Amino acid sequence: MISYSNWSVISVNFMVVLYLALSGITLCSVLYLVGAKWRFEVRQLAVSLYALFSLAFVLLLILLIGAEHTFPWIGHTSHGEDVHMPGWYTLPWLASREIFGMMTVAYLWRVFIKRQEVSERSPEDAKRFHVIASLVPFFAVLYGTMIAWDFEMTLKPSWHSAIYGMQNIVTNFGMFLAFMVIWIYVLNTRNKLVRPVKDYIYNFIAQMLLAFTLLWMYTFFAQYLVIWYGNIGDEVDRVTGMQNGDYSVLWWAMVTMKFVIPFVTLCFPVTRHSPRMIIGVATVIIIGTIIERFVWIAGVNGTGTIPLLWGAVVTAVVATIGYRLVYRTMLSKNLLKA
Repeated sequence: MISYSNWSVISVNFMVVLYLALSGITLCSVLYLVGAKWRFEVRQLAVSLYALFSLAFVLLLILLIGAEHTFPWIGHTSHGEDVHMPGWYTLPWLASREIFGMMTVAYLWRVFIKRQEVSERSPEDAKRFHVIASLVPFFAVLYGTMIAWDFEMTLKPSWHSAIYGMQNIVTNFGMFLAFMVIWIYVLNTRNKLVRPVKDYIYNFIAQMLLAFTLLWMYTFFAQYLVIWYGNIGDEVDRVTGMQNGDYSVLWWAMVTMKFVIPFVTLCFPVTRHSPRMIIGVATVIIIGTIIERFVWIAGVNGTGTIPLLWGAVVTAVVATIGYRLVYRTMLSKNLLKA
C-alpha cells in the first residue's frame, strides 16, 4: 500500500500546477487594474498557462478517487486518532465543491482571455473586459483559500489558522512569479519568441519577488507567533512536528529558500538588475515552495519518509505533460517561432 508521504507528492504537484494555471490570468488582471503598462509585454505568455487547467483537473480527480490516501480525516480518523469533523467535511461535499470551484474559475478565466483579446476594439469591449478583470482577483482569493483549507490546513482537523489561506496564496503566487521570470529568460535567451520580452521586465518581476518574499515572511511569522504564544497543544504539535520531526531539514531549508536567500539577494538594486542573479534566486524560491508544500501536506504529524525518487518521477511526468500543453497553446497563438 502506498505510503501517505509518497501519495503527498501527487498533492504537491496538483497544488503547483493549479497555482500556475490560476496565477497567469490573475497577474494580467492585477496589472490591468493598477494601470501597469508592462502588462502588454507579458500578458500573452501569462494567459498561455491557462492550458494547465486540464492537467490540474486530472490530478484533482486522481486525488479525489484516492481520497483515503489524500485526506487523513476520511472516516473521521486522522492518522489513527479519532477527531470531530464538521458536517460539511465529508467526501461528497468536498468533491462537489472542488470540482464545481475549478469549473467555475476555469470558465471565468476563459472569459477573461476572450475579452482581453478584444479589449481595445471598442469602448464597449473595454468596459466588458474591465468587469471581468475586476472579478478575477476576488475569485482567485476565494478559490485559493478553499484549496488551501481543503488540501493543506484541515489535513489535521484539530489544527486551525485564520491567516493560512492568505499565507498559502502569497507563497504560491510568489512561486508563479519566480517561474514566470525563468520562463521569460529561457525563451528570450534561446530566441524562441516571435516578439521577445524586453529586458526591463526582469527588474519589474524581481521587485515583485522581493515584495512577495516580505509578504511571505509576514504571513508566516504572524501565524507562527500566534501559535507559539498561545501554546495550544493541537496547534503547536503540528508546527513543532514539522520543525523538529522527520522533515526538520526540509523545514529549515524552506525558511532559507523562501526568505533568507531571496531577501538578502533581492534587497540590493544591483541584483535586481542582473537577469542571471534573478534567475538564480527564482530557482531557489521555486524549490523552497515545493518543499513547503510537501512539508505542510506530508508532515501533518511530523513523521514520514522523504520520497526523493518517487517525487522526481511523478514531478518529471507532470512537468512533461504541462510543458506539452503550454507549448501547444503558444504555437496556436503564434507566440513561438516555427
